[in-house]
Amino acid sequence: MRIPRPAWAVGAAMVLLGTGISAPAAQAFPATPKSTVLNYLRSITGTSIVSGQHNKEPANQPGQYTRQVYDVTGQYPGLWGGDMMFTGTDVANRQSVINQAKTEWANGSLVTLTWHACSPTVGATCNFEGGVKTSISNAQFQEIVTGGTNLNTVWRSRMAAVVPYLRQLKDAGIPVLWRPFHEMNESWNWWGARPGANGGAKIYQQMRDYFTSQGLDNLIWVWNVQDNPNANWAQYYPGSGYVDVVSLDAWYKSYPSSSDYSQIQSIAAGKPIAIAEMGRVPNNSLLTSQTRWAYFMVWSEQLRGTNTNAEIQAAYFHPRVLNQGEVRIG
Repeated sequence: MRIPRPAWAVGAAMVLLGTGISAPAAQAFPATPKSTVLNYLRSITGTSIVSGQHNKEPANQPGQYTRQVYDVTGQYPGLWGGDMMFTGTDVANRQSVINQAKTEWANGSLVTLTWHACSPTVGATCNFEGGVKTSISNAQFQEIVTGGTNLNTVWRSRMAAVVPYLRQLKDAGIPVLWRPFHEMNESWNWWGARPGANGGAKIYQQMRDYFTSQGLDNLIWVWNVQDNPNANWAQYYPGSGYVDVVSLDAWYKSYPSSSDYSQIQSIAAGKPIAIAEMGRVPNNSLLTSQTRWAYFMVWSEQLRGTNTNAEIQAAYFHPRVLNQGEVRIG
């Protein structure tokens, strides 16, 4: 069990930033099944929350924003986030992302990956605009999720290309909080804004079935929506048998509203919940009023672009927040 930091220790830690004094020694995580991480997230629900930081492109610098956290706080986040990427250069450097995931796990941080996948209607690598952020017709989407069609064959080849990288993490005994098709209720991406059984839920189910058939039983399946005003997020839900963690991205608002928090809990029905993307670091009001979030992840450049150093430090030194060295899954 974590011992809360006394006020004097928090103040002292802030004063000592930049002096070369190290953060608490991290516990190197052993090879472990995904159930261990899921049980851990359940165990801290209501009492603690794991700090997280995303790392976006370029893929050959997969720890750059996590390092920014350390530069500001003297702490590393308890959760490292990466991406399987989309441009030709970044896809060619996917191994760097996997190597960083292994390093972070060995250093005592949990691992989460998302994937800004190129639409099957464009090339295997693409630009964000027109490739990931693009519209496809309903007919094209249905072809993607219908076995034996050309677009389905293309999409399966894209998934197959990711499998060897994820398998490396399985072989290393590293569970991955895997968040595909994020912001499923949004229309900026080619998979989104498709409610119902034949929409986003279906392509999510198909990916889980396929990756499971490839032996990737280390994946913790994270389902995700954005906090847009249209609500009714349950219409995108693939079902409890396909989801391990229910998550929300907070972009329309700085922090999830009380109704957002309630709706996510209703969908989760007891599963762990998380804030998978946010621009503002959590403040004391959020951390003390919405206590069932198991982790948060600040988005890449938003860390220093949207928050002051004092705000980042306040979040990382908050008594409810668990950083690297404080996450104990064993």
